[in-house]
Amino acid sequence: MPDLPQPLAGVRVLDLATFLAGPFCASTLGEFGAEVIKIEQPGSGDPLRKFGTPATPSGDTLVWLSETRNKRCVTLDLRKPKGAELFKRLVREADVVVENFRPGTLERWGLGYETLAAVNPGLVLVRISGYGQTGPKRNDPGFARIAHGFCGLSHLVGMPDGPPLMPGSTSLADYASGLYGALGVLLALRVKERTGQGQVIDIGLYEPMFRLLDELAPAYARDGFVRPRMGADTVNAVPHSHYPTRDGKWVALAATSDKMFQRLAAAMGRPELAGAESFGLVARRVERRDEVNRLVAEWTGNLTRDEVLRRCAEEEVPCGPIYDIGEIFTDPQFAARGNLQTIKDARFGEITVPAPVPRLSKTPAKIEQLGPELGQHNAEVYGELLGLDAGELEELRGEGVV
Repeated sequence: MPDLPQPLAGVRVLDLATFLAGPFCASTLGEFGAEVIKIEQPGSGDPLRKFGTPATPSGDTLVWLSETRNKRCVTLDLRKPKGAELFKRLVREADVVVENFRPGTLERWGLGYETLAAVNPGLVLVRISGYGQTGPKRNDPGFARIAHGFCGLSHLVGMPDGPPLMPGSTSLADYASGLYGALGVLLALRVKERTGQGQVIDIGLYEPMFRLLDELAPAYARDGFVRPRMGADTVNAVPHSHYPTRDGKWVALAATSDKMFQRLAAAMGRPELAGAESFGLVARRVERRDEVNRLVAEWTGNLTRDEVLRRCAEEEVPCGPIYDIGEIFTDPQFAARGNLQTIKDARFGEITVPAPVPRLSKTPAKIEQLGPELGQHNAEVYGELLGLDAGELEELRGEGVV
């Protein structure tokens, strides 16, 4: 059977966004075949280029190389009239524009959605900002860390008697917003196929994270329950936490039902713990959370991590190791699934990056290249799409337009 085209082959995306949320949206589309043209400010480029560990002679970082995969990079100053006109010409040839400026920025440059839709009625515009395009906070600056606090996530992270902490990665809301942005593009393109009409996708950084907080909202709406910080525990199930092992490592264990706790009790060699008069019912375990957690921690603390994992596997208890990144690089499951991909680059040799997700059986994602140099594809893109020759480009470069 001949190779099938990638799902988004033929879709052209203009990535105006900076830092992470918008660019990650565009990168995700690019992994599945969209042609992504990243547009950066001449001279300085996207600040993401300098965020993280420097990796190239020009100072571009590991974050930039990984998260700007599969893009062609051009420079263009949208604030200059000639730059705005060139951008409109690019929009005429595009399907999607991704931006994450503060609301009103494109409008001040004369490039709001109504203007762009007049040029290309089928255009899909992704707008990711701190708080969305509407509401009293629409003009406030936003970063992922701020979004984590605003949506209620940071309040949940930490020990019961301690301060709210960062939920693992300070960029979670950026990545989640990028994914929801990519989903919005797919939905909007489906509508465009039927009607020929584009539309705006409006995302506030805090909104995807708020959407992911399970029953937090309905529990408060019904009962006024404000979930407290619980460390590694969860509110509705015990034992459902992280437990230390004898060799100084940790495991994550999730006994989400009475049947699962019965299996865990068998793995512990303490089947009596699952009796109705003991801890066999979830309500009893939640009521005596500290005691149950202490019993499980004492059991895991007398075994190595591998021993805990083996005994849980024998009884089909959900349990897994809490890895650091070094352990991930040696784990056979990561290797078997190809979750780490090593890409060659002429600038520095090889770099290993996370593989694309999801996994499609017939039209899988691809990493064709890592993040390019600033303006690397100016001649290629402006020549192919707009027909500009070297002389015209040199004139625009001299004027600071590109």
